[in-house]
Amino acid sequence: MLSPSEKRVIIAAGANLPVKPGKNGPWASAPEGPCGTIRRVAGQLESSGFKGLIASPVYRTPAFPAGSGPDYANAAFSALWRGTAREALAALHAIEEAAGRERLTRWGARTLDLDLIAVEDAVLPDEAGFKDWLSLSPEEQSRRSPDQLILPHPRLQDRAFVLVPVADVAPDWRHPVLGVTIRDLCAALPAQDRAEVRLWDHSET
Repeated sequence: MLSPSEKRVIIAAGANLPVKPGKNGPWASAPEGPCGTIRRVAGQLESSGFKGLIASPVYRTPAFPAGSGPDYANAAFSALWRGTAREALAALHAIEEAAGRERLTRWGARTLDLDLIAVEDAVLPDEAGFKDWLSLSPEEQSRRSPDQLILPHPRLQDRAFVLVPVADVAPDWRHPVLGVTIRDLCAALPAQDRAEVRLWDHSET
């Protein structure tokens, strides 16, 4: 049972570039491939205040948009968080920065990407603002980047590389605006999209 200050959050993780070793901190050791990076994320989340973690397996997925870079390692986490949604996002950005994340190109290759997918049934900034982002065309999505936190993640329902791992950790979470569960959203994806998200072969780097 959650305490009054705890909220269940859903986090998606992705990486398709190796982390360069730093001088200190969690990424101070030898460079890791994307799968190795994702395997370390749970420990970094726990040390940043995310508790009670449930982790999905690591999946291998094609880069998005198609042809934009190497395949991604993807996973999802469900966790308890005691702060605000914006504080959770700041904690995720700090983990990304420590891993050498550079925000140079929208949807570009990256060492680590951590997306705050949902904080229980919160809708931010409000339902009207959320629906504005939900209704963007693919062309507008590629051009525009929100200047504030949007929850749930407005592209959640479109992305197999998010939905398949999230279905492992929070299948019964119900979208507060769309009114359907993660399990339902995942089942509604085109079969080809789901097939492209495959378990990472751990003999690979």
